[in-house]
Amino acid sequence: MGYDYKEAMKLDNQLCFPIYAASRIITSLYTPYLKPLGLTYTQYILFLVLWEKDGLTVGEICRRLMLDSGTLSPILKKLRQQGYIEKQQSTSDERSFIITLTDKGRELQIQARDIPLQVGSCVNLAPEKAFQLRDMLNELLEKQTADTKGE
Repeated sequence: MGYDYKEAMKLDNQLCFPIYAASRIITSLYTPYLKPLGLTYTQYILFLVLWEKDGLTVGEICRRLMLDSGTLSPILKKLRQQGYIEKQQSTSDERSFIITLTDKGRELQIQARDIPLQVGSCVNLAPEKAFQLRDMLNELLEKQTADTKGE
């Protein structure tokens, strides 16, 4: 039997749709915890990167978050205006900018420390299944990013 385009075109047969829908649902679970801190989900994941390793270039942050600089730049600008981060030109490459947390940005980590636990308790999956799903999605992302780099 050959390729059945009608079957292939059904929403229920798409891998992309449950990933997209799950992403939207998971992101929305963060809202009640991020809103009191005045953060969006994208700002939060940017902080996760900086709390893990401060003093990264904009390019490094873009790669880590899989965002382009056009998406990241307005977020950085807003967080800088709010006093959470500083942006300085790199001394080794004048085209690069280093993003560092201010004291206010580091203190925000303390305020946000329970968010992973709170959101984790909202996800209706056994922890081992959640870890398995995370690992599978990371594998997918690694393969896709390796393919786009021509590796």
